[in-house]
Amino acid sequence: MFKAVKSLASGAGIDRVFITGVSPVVLADISSGYNVSEDISLDARFIDLCGFTETEVAAVLEQLAAERQCHHDWSVRMLQTMRTWYNGYRFGYEPVPGLYNPTLALYFFKHLATTEAPPREMLDSNLAMDRNRIDFVAHQPPGAELIGAALDPEHPPLIASLAHRFGVDDMRRAPKDAPFLGSLLYFLGALTLKDQDAMGRLVLGIPNLVIRKLYVEKFRDQLFPEYPDRESLRAAAEGFYTNGDLAPLIEVLETHHLRVFDNRDYRWSNELTVKTVFLVALFADIFYVMDSETAIHRGHADLSLMVREEMRRFALLDHLLEFKYLSLHDLGQAAERLREQSREELAALPLSLPP
Repeated sequence: MFKAVKSLASGAGIDRVFITGVSPVVLADISSGYNVSEDISLDARFIDLCGFTETEVAAVLEQLAAERQCHHDWSVRMLQTMRTWYNGYRFGYEPVPGLYNPTLALYFFKHLATTEAPPREMLDSNLAMDRNRIDFVAHQPPGAELIGAALDPEHPPLIASLAHRFGVDDMRRAPKDAPFLGSLLYFLGALTLKDQDAMGRLVLGIPNLVIRKLYVEKFRDQLFPEYPDRESLRAAAEGFYTNGDLAPLIEVLETHHLRVFDNRDYRWSNELTVKTVFLVALFADIFYVMDSETAIHRGHADLSLMVREEMRRFALLDHLLEFKYLSLHDLGQAAERLREQSREELAALPLSLPP
């Protein structure tokens, strides 16, 4: 087909050809038959071509507010909701205001037009295929580490440049290192360009809360593959949502998750490891806006769960969590000795923190 298009564009009826919505995997394998194309995906002149700007989104919300005769602050609140859940896509190397995914934005607008309220499920099912992309990456040798880094805003994935070769042979034979997999997730919409660091490396990150849900679900499948374990986790998490009692949740995590770690896992464990486990265990986007490293005054909260505006009529509490990781060195104890002690004895241990 592309050979025919190329022929027609050579003075036989087609002046210009513009192709969009083609993944780099497909693009790599059509290039042999259509080797006159120019990829403008990262051209600074077109950085807002593949998404809605906030100005465009705000204009639609104001129109909906007028049609539905809503209160004057309704469109402002709906814009804040959309900014929280859907904003964040960036194309191009320079930091610019984020774009809104058109599929998600139109899904949100449709609900507002019929109910004047956001959808209960913030993820449009049309984007469910992104789960398969994340799952593919997670099964590659460095994939799990890459996905874990994506969930850590303090130490996000860094790559020197984007890979551009994603043909079938490349997917089968090329070394699937972190730059390759990170670039693939970027071009497939599961990661975006956040910034550049002091060395000029590209900082990758999860675009927004909706896509973060897909990463969390992948971790949940790994940490709690069995149905009984998931039910225990769900019950403990729901109790925490309403009464703030962490003890049942910690019991489930210690019993069904942390015990599967071996000594090699513990060697590389840190505060992020613990925080990620709680993020996965407590993530509930139907009830909460969940954020990591939330800016509060001049500091940052490790994990926050803020009840969604439309859910505040229910018996749900806001939560703010801080984590501190204590190594064996901090405790001044050997692993064998600690393993023999009860939880009460562990809690009573004095800390021998370094000065």
